[in-house]
Amino acid sequence: MRGKKERWIFWVFIYLFTTTFCGAGNANLPEQQDLFVSGRGGYHTYRIPSIVVTTKGTLLAFCEGRKNSRSDTGDIDLLMRRSTDGGKTWAEPVVVWDDQDNTCGNPCAVVDEETGTVWLLLTWNLGSDHEKKIKNKTSQDTRRVFVSKSEDDGRNWMKPAEITDSVKPEHWRWYATGPGHGIQLKYGDKKGRLIIPADHSFAEFMPDAVYGSHVIYSDDHGITWSISDPVLPGLNENEVVELLDGKLLMNARNHRYRGSRGLAFSTDCGRTWPYVAYESNLQEPRCQASILRYSPNAVSDKDRILFSNPNHKSKRITLSVKLSYDGAKTWPIARTLHAGPSAYSCLAVLPDGRIVCFYEAGREHPYEKIVLAVFTLDWLTEGKDTL
Repeated sequence: MRGKKERWIFWVFIYLFTTTFCGAGNANLPEQQDLFVSGRGGYHTYRIPSIVVTTKGTLLAFCEGRKNSRSDTGDIDLLMRRSTDGGKTWAEPVVVWDDQDNTCGNPCAVVDEETGTVWLLLTWNLGSDHEKKIKNKTSQDTRRVFVSKSEDDGRNWMKPAEITDSVKPEHWRWYATGPGHGIQLKYGDKKGRLIIPADHSFAEFMPDAVYGSHVIYSDDHGITWSISDPVLPGLNENEVVELLDGKLLMNARNHRYRGSRGLAFSTDCGRTWPYVAYESNLQEPRCQASILRYSPNAVSDKDRILFSNPNHKSKRITLSVKLSYDGAKTWPIARTLHAGPSAYSCLAVLPDGRIVCFYEAGREHPYEKIVLAVFTLDWLTEGKDTL
């Protein structure tokens, strides 16, 4: 009995010491909450996070609600939650798109800063058509591309409209928008251009390298959409960041060389991508990742770019956020949000400078829930960087 009492006193002391002397440090710890938990709300699994901040500062978090299994195919709906207080509280999930037993997914959102419109690019296929069948052209239908939008800060959404003929050549087979977020160019001749990352497959001529990356772009605020030249072969899901020298950097899932992120560069605002590297200083276990410019912004001129992914060469574990100060050449800052199983993620920045990471995670596998983490630049850099 005495041993139990001593242990109880010890833990009370530790608690009081921590709350009394370490409280100030804890104020900067990431605030994390589970936004979508698999098995709840009528869905077997939630996957494929996308998050953006509107011109009014509202957070819009999208994902796929997979009705009956963890599979990428089947009855899948597109869901959204909305927060108007910086991610502290959230409205209940709403269904943006449900097409009976078919697959509605791969959300990729972008905010037009000039009009306030939120654009949401999506893909669709028959629930009975698996990716393998679509890739080898034995499916009943094919993968199709759609676009929706909200003009009232994410409260209501236009019925998705098909744009397949404008953005998918006939010889492409599989197709995926994003997932994650798009960007709007801030510099150069094409300032205001909306860019959505995407990928596709083509007739197999190189085993394990049948995928290609590309972007969809609009120069008329979403009225029409066009496609870039493809980045071939072997690159896949990607996101794009605008560099301060005018180039665009595509950071992509790599199906040609496992263990490293693939990179591509454009010098004409995303129309062509002639410079490709299959090896980089960012490791990956062949998974989606997110990249986003943090600054220059309204309060700082420093060149900062954020990156998030499972920070491991072969396993989907250790979801981490990194920071670069030199246009994504090096990544001297890295901190872990979730040490266990983790997978897809999407980054955003709030008007007050706090960073948002919306990511898949769990204890036994990465697809148990989608978590929202909100943290400061001070936490990410351990107090070594200030605005």
